[in-house]
Amino acid sequence: MARSGNRWIFGYGSLMWNPGFPFLRAETARLEGYHRQLCVYSFHYRGQPDRPGLVFGLDQGGHCRGLAFEVAAADWDGTIAYLRQREQITMVYAEMEMPVALEGSGEAVTAITYVVDRNHPQCACGLDGEEILRLVRQGVGEAGLCEDYVRNTHGHLEKLGIAEPWLDGIVRRLAS
Repeated sequence: MARSGNRWIFGYGSLMWNPGFPFLRAETARLEGYHRQLCVYSFHYRGQPDRPGLVFGLDQGGHCRGLAFEVAAADWDGTIAYLRQREQITMVYAEMEMPVALEGSGEAVTAITYVVDRNHPQCACGLDGEEILRLVRQGVGEAGLCEDYVRNTHGHLEKLGIAEPWLDGIVRRLAS
């Protein structure tokens, strides 16, 4: 149970393995109504405007398992400022407060998370597997190779016991 005044962040991509902010605990959690997808053109961290990569976003429908991070009230202002700087560079994500279910305790909490804005020019929702693979292979940005980002996220999901069969297929094809 969260201590009074503490807040939550829901991570589904690189926040799971590279949160970059202090937290009290992390617990696997489930978000309903959205699913994890490689659906955001990356022009900064994992690509460039002339050779975009793809990064994860939450898109409409289904559910997503990820990590919920409890952040101490005293750390909240710095944490949210950091996340806005990191996640809102081009405003492709909408910052939303969403209910998530903590899987260990069954507790329901409200967490900040970032959902792809389907009206933003960087929205890449609906791409087929071949185009996803092409963009992941070509993407190189300020934070490195897009392939490394996808593999790191996939590996972390596996360690957490979170199955993403569609992502398994992408990672297998990256290895070939």
